Amino acid sequence: MVVYKGEIIHERYGSGIDMTTRTRTWSTAKSIASALIGMLVDDGRMFLDEPLGFDWYPENRSPETDPRSDITLRHVLNMSSGLETIDNSTMEYATGSGLSYWAGASSVAGARSRALIREPGTYWDYENYDTLLAVYAMKLALGGEKAYAEYPRKALLDKIGMRNTLVSTDRFGDFILSSQVYTNARDLGRFGLLYLNGGMWDGQRLISEDWIKFSSTPAPATVGRGGQYGGQFWLVPEGRDDVPADAYSTNGNRGQYTVIVPSHDLVIVRRGLDYGRQGFSNWDLAREVIKAIN
Repeated sequence: MVVYKGEIIHERYGSGIDMTTRTRTWSTAKSIASALIGMLVDDGRMFLDEPLGFDWYPENRSPETDPRSDITLRHVLNMSSGLETIDNSTMEYATGSGLSYWAGASSVAGARSRALIREPGTYWDYENYDTLLAVYAMKLALGGEKAYAEYPRKALLDKIGMRNTLVSTDRFGDFILSSQVYTNARDLGRFGLLYLNGGMWDGQRLISEDWIKFSSTPAPATVGRGGQYGGQFWLVPEGRDDVPADAYSTNGNRGQYTVIVPSHDLVIVRRGLDYGRQGFSNWDLAREVIKAIN
């Protein structure tokens, strides 16, 4: 689906799929998590550069002596927590967040049980658990189970008309906003438009421009090493000049992309079910769409 200057100019679906079909976003959910957290930062209820503020497992140290207590919200949103590698050591479904997807484990307990192996902020390591730590901090900031359960819909989804979107929880009621959101292309188009419009929707500011800048600015640990990741959004890699440098994108497993290109007033939504290494590129897609509309 292509949204240009606020209007859908192209929309096409595969066999058996239409505009109402809700499918899993996979890691596009991380960008939705970032928006929800950003609203609380804007309201002064969470802080990028303060420690996450919870105890870690195992509970054999005091918070004052546990080095993980120095990990901040910025660190986890930038995928630079310094915690033990799980996903990138192919252990996601053995000891990682996959256990909460398929085996009924807590998405929070596992995230809080990783050891610190590097100084926070110094090394980029894409981990579902980093997102889930940020989401747990969001839960604590909201202050109650009811407020937490209602927050995504009240704060964001209903306000921008994402009424076909379901945010899944583990069996303990914690949102699995690393990947377990179900929605359709049009709802993701609305999400992209919110960012394209600088955080404004129907004259109301939902997300600050500062938060959008954080989301679309390379994480410090990626600078000079690809620069491909911001605050739970993917960025145009360093050295790539065939796509506008201001473009940024959600990115979910098997081909789930919402690409935002402010300089061209453009949002592109691509849903897929890719298997293996098929080589689909959201940036190649953006390049070709920009050629077509210009």
